[in-house]
Amino acid sequence: GRNEYDLLVIGGGSGGLACAKEAAQFGGKVAVLDYVEPSPRGTAWGLGGTCVNVGCIPKKLMHQAALLGSALKDAQHYGWNITQPVHHTWSVMAQAVQNYVKSLNWGHRVQLQDKKVKYFNMKGSFSDPHTVRGLTKAGKETIVTADKIVIATGGRPKYPTHVRALEYGITSDDLFWLKESPGKTLPSFILYVSLECAGFLTGIGLDTTVMMRSIPLRGFDQASQMASLVTEHMESYGTTFLKRCFPTKVEKLESNRLQVTWKNTDLGTEETDSFDTVMWAVGRSPDIKTLNLETVGVKTNSETGKIIVDASEATSVPHIYAVGDITEGRPELTPTAIAAGKLLAQRLFGQSSELMDYDNVPTTVFTPLEYGCVGLSEEAAVQCHGSDNIEVFHAYYKPLEFTVAERDATQCYMKMVCLREREQRILGLHFIGPNAGEVIQGFALGIKCGATYPQLMKTVGIHPTCAEEVTKLHITKRSGLDATVTGC
Repeated sequence: GRNEYDLLVIGGGSGGLACAKEAAQFGGKVAVLDYVEPSPRGTAWGLGGTCVNVGCIPKKLMHQAALLGSALKDAQHYGWNITQPVHHTWSVMAQAVQNYVKSLNWGHRVQLQDKKVKYFNMKGSFSDPHTVRGLTKAGKETIVTADKIVIATGGRPKYPTHVRALEYGITSDDLFWLKESPGKTLPSFILYVSLECAGFLTGIGLDTTVMMRSIPLRGFDQASQMASLVTEHMESYGTTFLKRCFPTKVEKLESNRLQVTWKNTDLGTEETDSFDTVMWAVGRSPDIKTLNLETVGVKTNSETGKIIVDASEATSVPHIYAVGDITEGRPELTPTAIAAGKLLAQRLFGQSSELMDYDNVPTTVFTPLEYGCVGLSEEAAVQCHGSDNIEVFHAYYKPLEFTVAERDATQCYMKMVCLREREQRILGLHFIGPNAGEVIQGFALGIKCGATYPQLMKTVGIHPTCAEEVTKLHITKRSGLDATVTGC
């Protein structure tokens, strides 16, 4: 056609890169536009998107640093002589994590080159439905035209508007790129990201306070207090929680510390304390300001700002598509963006008609005690099928590795949500405990394949593991019996 490229992808994160590379495999002429607007703090990074640079990857590595800290405490019970107190050096960890992330940035550039995908380090905006204007950091302009365009620009952290937040706070965008320790930290407002960050900050020995206005982990399972089990465990390991509080003022002291004033909505009182770092975690908003979508008629949800797409990831404009966190009503997860991006490229260039299936997507929150789940929450199941048609099996269990180390296991819990009728199909599985992600990943296949409770009961467990306890679930919530597992 008259256009320079068969496909132009705007956004070089998980979804965009997966789509671009897959399209190139089919022989399409493909270009990727990617640009990282520095955070208000001036933090910027390379190609690869949120997950690689300021999300899952650095988060999991810092979570691992914290897990090693608790392993050091446990080690003494197991006969290792470790001289106390042990001390953690932030800069060593940060440097190692940042070097690894930089190697991933480089790897992505090489992969694009290998697959003959043209990479523009530019900020894109539409000038017409087939034309995108790219601007470099220096302000040099390039015009790119394409038959098909995929928007995959993801989101960036929001800031609260009422308390000089931009000036004095950081977000997760900055935390992972700090050269020096954030010191005494206040992650304010609550999303699972700030819980994960608070968890590893506490774990590496920093004084950490979480301010939360409402229920933690909204959108995850509430019925069994999954969220409160996770936060209770964090509290018992030293994270301070200010529940039902919100900040009203942040001021800089002469010592360069930040003085935060907050309101306690339960007591109606005002309280204040000072911190080295305040981290805002008020959610993420779609990165679409500069795309100029209204000019080309791409419809967005007026409340969330996200792009409205159909089951085939198509927007309101025929040849413009969108994948990943930028799309309305989709899970904000790297693997779903990657899968959706690949499938989209296969439909556009490979005669496929397969759509992305967003049901039964497994996920895990990497808090100090991990929470993994797949399928429906108890509430969602009850809403769909009615409480009479739902059976919930649950258990409080103790991981064997906690016993010798005398670690508190009161928050290790699992539950399975099943249909009550005939074959008792499994609708959801929730697991709090060590290695939750590894546990849930395996069961996710079974649930995707329509596994039933009787099939699970015929599955032989691997002894002694935590995952084995799933195959032994037999106490129902309905029975009201004690769900604590005892003995072998």
